[in-house]
Amino acid sequence: MTGELILVVEDEAPMRRFLCSALASHGFRVAEAGTLAQAERAATDSRPAAVLLDLGMPDGDGLELLRRIREWSAAPVIVLSARDREDDKVIALDAGADDYLTKPFGTSELLARIRVALRHGRAVTADDPILAIGPMRIDQARHEVTVDGELVHLTPIEFRLLALLARHAGKVLTHRQLLHDVWGPRDTHQTHYLRVHMAALRRKIEVDPARPRWLTTEAGVGYRLKDE
Repeated sequence: MTGELILVVEDEAPMRRFLCSALASHGFRVAEAGTLAQAERAATDSRPAAVLLDLGMPDGDGLELLRRIREWSAAPVIVLSARDREDDKVIALDAGADDYLTKPFGTSELLARIRVALRHGRAVTADDPILAIGPMRIDQARHEVTVDGELVHLTPIEFRLLALLARHAGKVLTHRQLLHDVWGPRDTHQTHYLRVHMAALRRKIEVDPARPRWLTTEAGVGYRLKDE
């Protein structure tokens, strides 16, 4: 089998078998780990294309593994957890997770999240001058945005916000991440800035701003620019 390698980090054996079986049946290669120690060795040795990470592990918190992986790898990490509080999601995403899926979940949703994460892992970098997402074309060098070929006039902050989301298309960016990167470290608690500018962006980008297709909200957590 020549599919991309996914590392499954899950301490509950039935869930781990389910995940491995679902992935293998859809063409992925799979490595698995039931402890954080096993997971760190597997991540280092096999260099997976993506990681599915349960947070509640018997030998520690999965967030510690996530932070260690982020020291040397940009591979997408999708957190799978029964913890469903907004604060838990924000902490995991701020620690470097690309997505967060709350248990229980369906196989179709899991596979869709993996496909998005893998695309993000292969995506263009911040140095690429033009980002193409759905109907949008974002020229970073010229600071120009077109939607369906029509030029859209954005303010400098709106452009920086959209370009940042586009560089991480498919990934949830937390309020703190967006505020830090667009406004600076002193404004990481000013979430009203985001609400105002996201509303303005949606009016300019979306066909129906009240039901956004591309610029979506992760309630209490942040925003995501969808890429499918």
